[in-house]
Amino acid sequence: MTQEPGRLFREAWITGVHRHFPGEPKAGYVTPWEATPEWERVSAAAVEGQVREFLAVSGGHAGRLGREQKGRFVATCWIAQIYRHFEDPKPGYVADWAELPPWQRETDADIFEAVEAAS
Repeated sequence: MTQEPGRLFREAWITGVHRHFPGEPKAGYVTPWEATPEWERVSAAAVEGQVREFLAVSGGHAGRLGREQKGRFVATCWIAQIYRHFEDPKPGYVADWAELPPWQRETDADIFEAVEAAS
């Protein structure tokens, strides 16, 4: 049975947050898929799809990217979704890679690798 698009992304996000976040994460960071807002589900599905497509069009060679490159790809795709859904997002929601906290960079790389492993 095929998993609902975006669910893998969300599950990898939650796992990554639990693994990398220093201390206790905000409840919204680890909200289960069923309680995730619709815009976030749509965005997760879009980014998951972009990673799958990126892997496909590279002939599988995107797997040779380093963790930082993988994480940057996920982060950039996510920022595009934020702009899609919010006219004037908070600056932290669209922060460039260098401005993201280390836990978030690691989690974004984990997401790429989870999609890669499932593809």
